[in-house]
Amino acid sequence: RVLAGRYVLTRVNDVREVASQTGLLALVIGPDGATAMRRQDSAEDTWVALWNGDDAHDPEATGMLSSIVGPLAAGEVPVWVAASYDGDLVRVPAARLEEALDVLRHAGHQVDQ
Repeated sequence: RVLAGRYVLTRVNDVREVASQTGLLALVIGPDGATAMRRQDSAEDTWVALWNGDDAHDPEATGMLSSIVGPLAAGEVPVWVAASYDGDLVRVPAARLEEALDVLRHAGHQVDQ
């Protein structure tokens, strides 16, 4: 399903500061530093979040994420992905949301808005 709002990606210098801010959807800490996905509806170049965790899946289930990302990649739709224990957040550029939804539906996915 499509989550409400528009989101921006930002590099994070202080994880403690970002974690307490409202609108935080995802915080990823990697070997190159941290990245935050925060809701900011009025920003330019925003992303829309798709969520597949309403029906939690086993973290060891195979093919869940690739069944979403694969068709989007074939359709040349950029994605940014983060996972939680129960599901995956797949973000696509807001300007390409309808195109992304068409690609996913054509691949056999049911997408709720």
